[in-house]
Amino acid sequence: MPDPITITRSKHEVVTARGTINVGIVGFGKMGQIRFDAVMRTGCGRVVAVADPDRAKFKRLSRVRMYTEGHDLIQDPSVEAVFICTPNYQNRPLTIQALRAGKHVFCEKPPAFTASEVEEIIAAENASGKKLMYGFNHRHHESVKKAKELVDSGAYGRILWMRGRYGKSVDQSFYGDWRSKKEFAGGGIMLDQGIHMLDLFLMLGGDFEEVHAFVSNLYWKLDVEDNVFATFRNRNGIVASLHSTMTQWRHLFSLEIFLEKGYIVINGLLTPSGTYGAEAMTIAKNRTTAPAATWSDEEHITFEIDNSWASEIENFFDAIKSDMPVSVGTSSDALRLMRLIDKIYRRMSL
Repeated sequence: MPDPITITRSKHEVVTARGTINVGIVGFGKMGQIRFDAVMRTGCGRVVAVADPDRAKFKRLSRVRMYTEGHDLIQDPSVEAVFICTPNYQNRPLTIQALRAGKHVFCEKPPAFTASEVEEIIAAENASGKKLMYGFNHRHHESVKKAKELVDSGAYGRILWMRGRYGKSVDQSFYGDWRSKKEFAGGGIMLDQGIHMLDLFLMLGGDFEEVHAFVSNLYWKLDVEDNVFATFRNRNGIVASLHSTMTQWRHLFSLEIFLEKGYIVINGLLTPSGTYGAEAMTIAKNRTTAPAATWSDEEHITFEIDNSWASEIENFFDAIKSDMPVSVGTSSDALRLMRLIDKIYRRMSL
């Protein structure tokens, strides 16, 4: 069976399975195509409309209404749920517009550029009575789900500290990408990738009250950061360290969770590009008495299938169909994240 997010057809076709919710996708770049394929493969709904200013992308589509403006798609009366897969600066206004039009909304990260902007979104969400979910995809990876299950079980005691490293290599073409311009991106590597690692810290450790950070741009010399070194501490004493970078000249994902009775380490991440390598977990199962602790046994797990995209889609549509609150990637999650990111960017020294 092919990877659930791999596009294998020469052109997309709408597939109606068990779902009846009509979906519109604003933005048909990489993420829009991934969401299109996930909706189609899960059968949770059917894509009836797509909007993108680049009409050449429509060559891959059939039997859907095609718009060049997101506003026109949002006003389409047949669209019940809108997926927003646009450059960052469009996320907040399109989300608010869709909620006010009475649509359910799934939006990619970041939710906005600041916490106050997220509060504006939440006001629109509350007034609409519709579902709003954000694409914090990493929570849906099998390795992360396993880590969360182990932490919640209490078998390894409480978390003492966490360390996350997440970065990628970029080349000169980055200068021409919208992500290199603060006006469109809102920030650099922190909003692009670091936001995912910070979301995992919050999921595992709860809220963090104290933030210390160095934010810099020592190499690319643009108006968005290429490195963030940040540490967080909460009232339970958990400390988390984050390095988000695009100057390590390779793609890397590493999440380490150290607990009283063991540790959980995730290295690598299954992605559509395959650039982060295998998604592997190491779990320490036994320990002796500190300070002369030795690890006598480890369990190694390799996760070979990426179900994260389908898992997100199913969570979103389950909330709509059951009329229950969104459980993962909520606007409250988004607000907690952006409050921390606000604190990080206040340390900006570009």
